[in-house]
Amino acid sequence: MRISERALNIQASPIRKLVPLANAAKAAGKHVYHLNIGQPDIETPPEMMAVYKNFEEKVLAYGPSQGLEFYRKNLVNYYKHNRIELTADEIIVTTAGSEACFFALLATCNPGDEVIIPEPFYTNYNGFATWAGVNIIPLTTYVEEGFALPDSLQIEKLVTSRTRAIMLCNPGNPTGAVYSAEELGRVAQIALKKDLFVISDEVYREFVYDDEKHTSIMEFPEIRDRAIMVDSISKRYSACGARIGCIVTHNQEVLNALLKFAQARLCPPTLEQYAANAAIALTDEYFDQNINEYNKRRKTVFAELQKIENVVCKLPQGAFYIIAKLPLQNAEDFVKWLLTDYSLDNETVMVAPAAGFYATEGLGLDEVRIAYILNEVDLKKAMNIFRSGLKEYLEK
Repeated sequence: MRISERALNIQASPIRKLVPLANAAKAAGKHVYHLNIGQPDIETPPEMMAVYKNFEEKVLAYGPSQGLEFYRKNLVNYYKHNRIELTADEIIVTTAGSEACFFALLATCNPGDEVIIPEPFYTNYNGFATWAGVNIIPLTTYVEEGFALPDSLQIEKLVTSRTRAIMLCNPGNPTGAVYSAEELGRVAQIALKKDLFVISDEVYREFVYDDEKHTSIMEFPEIRDRAIMVDSISKRYSACGARIGCIVTHNQEVLNALLKFAQARLCPPTLEQYAANAAIALTDEYFDQNINEYNKRRKTVFAELQKIENVVCKLPQGAFYIIAKLPLQNAEDFVKWLLTDYSLDNETVMVAPAAGFYATEGLGLDEVRIAYILNEVDLKKAMNIFRSGLKEYLEK
């Protein structure tokens, strides 16, 4: 018997595939600092946790396929606070941002169609595209340029008769890049000119530094009928396990299709929507405290990387990731070696090889993504191990 081509072709996660090596290191008695995955150590808000502790319903029942009405109505207020005007009927709650991305591709593309995505990109876009039978056309951006978008001509060159959408992550995972209003405006104009959708993954909206402001794709009225935003509470409230997201658009035809997809999977998690709803009332003070903490971590990692000769990286403006180009040929071999052969005071560190975030063969082989999601004390220890390990690896 044979399994499907889809099953054969789907990419293994470059973030998680080396976990067995990390587990083996731990079994051998090493402490492993995990900088490979975007799992924050910030505590989930007590307002959310209280919902789980105090839920008194006797039956945990199905909810509406589009999400609980009171939650969607409160999301309208959250987005209005972020300069995005919506109605509750323009929001469909999803099982995390992952389902929102998948639904967006299903609603806009037929099998064999193409979506342009700046690379390096969130690796799971590969999986979503494989499920949907969609081909990702990479738009290469570069660490030396802070992963800024190229000019419009370079983007338009990638558009073919099969292109259906441009998909962005803003702020970016894995790059930390924040697209300016000018960059997004150029994308909007290309979408109009070439008759494309724009799918914008904005789950890191709050994580923007140095007094920069996040601009949403929903703020461009000229593409009101072709803008689709996907979102998630996972990073916003440090609630990655809750699996609540949403997909947003003004396009009624797209909404009708999305609702049918939502009905096919019945409903998003009910109790988690109650918990997410409890977090909506959190004030800017909550986010300001978290941003200040991540900003310190961002500067710590960048400062440590600057101490390493011939490392290339730019200070990221958003999210909580940084990509660094290392003075070696194969970063994955180095990452494996850190787990299997190296320790400092019986401790080691795990980062993510960056090649898996690229669709273009051969790119990113000398790069790693570092997630600055640990407290500052542990982060300094981890980066010292990383720096010492790289020095020893290069001297082998």
